[in-house]
Amino acid sequence: MARSRTDNLNIAVLLPCYNEAATIGPVVQGFRATLPDAAIHVYDNNSTDGTALQAMLAGAHVVRERRQGKGHVVRRMFADIDADIYIIADGDGTYAPEDAEELVRTLLTERADMVVGTRRGVHADAGRQGHALGNRLFNLLYRMIFGPDFTDIFSGYRAFSRRFVKSFPAVSGGFEIETEMSVHASRLKLPVSELELDYGRRPEGSHSKLSTFRDGAKILWMFAMLMKETRPFAFFSAISATFMLASLGFMAPVLAEYFETGLVSRMPTWVLSTALMMISFMLFTAGVILDSVARARAEQLRIHYMGLERPSALKAPLNNAGPVSRAARPGKADAA
Repeated sequence: MARSRTDNLNIAVLLPCYNEAATIGPVVQGFRATLPDAAIHVYDNNSTDGTALQAMLAGAHVVRERRQGKGHVVRRMFADIDADIYIIADGDGTYAPEDAEELVRTLLTERADMVVGTRRGVHADAGRQGHALGNRLFNLLYRMIFGPDFTDIFSGYRAFSRRFVKSFPAVSGGFEIETEMSVHASRLKLPVSELELDYGRRPEGSHSKLSTFRDGAKILWMFAMLMKETRPFAFFSAISATFMLASLGFMAPVLAEYFETGLVSRMPTWVLSTALMMISFMLFTAGVILDSVARARAEQLRIHYMGLERPSALKAPLNNAGPVSRAARPGKADAA
């Protein structure tokens, strides 16, 4: 990248951590070598193994977040830190710090608001078949519900513009935060890009914090909540159709008897079917109304996003592509 594109840019590397003492030191050192002028922030999420000390010794700015969960950490990071470009990665050593250059380059050349480092070989490294299968199923489900913008919604290696970070209303508490980021970009139709990167294995002594069933259930619940908030017509229409089918199932034999004999001998069944049909109509109406509300909320978010000024260095046309030059000015969180 041309040096003029990055001379006045503040790049922040964000590393949420929970019990990553075995890996956080080399990860911080790797980012310091790759982006020597970037500010590196480690947010320790109640670690008990000396993660914060190892991060400080490696030269990172360390802050403690007491609310347990990656989503709480990311929300705090995005609120605390002012920068022009943000890079977020895990502290477990599975993402190569050397790839940060390419993420920044892609963010600038594509003029994107988010670049996702999709994980090459993630299924082989998932460790358990449940993780690999869950990755495939959730990515397929995401594309069916929210659109084809992403192929790896669970990647923790991403680069963001300031406009994305400061317009992102993070509400997730745990690992489902990556799904929320992807939905936010799809909802506002933000410019995004994907970059396929190698995904490493955890070194000896480092262990995954993921639980196949518990975290899978949380992510599935987040899918439902985000669909309700961003696509309420589809959400409530699906539930409405379920009630309508149940109503018709109970109603059919009663109507058949009525047309045959002129009598309704199963009055409770008829009352139940009528009630289910009324619920179906009410759910459909709710979906129509809430769809208008969701559209208005999306427009307000888009207006807020457009009101955030892009750094002048990001507005300039790209003249050439060379080695990444990083320059940073102190952010608000540098004193943390």
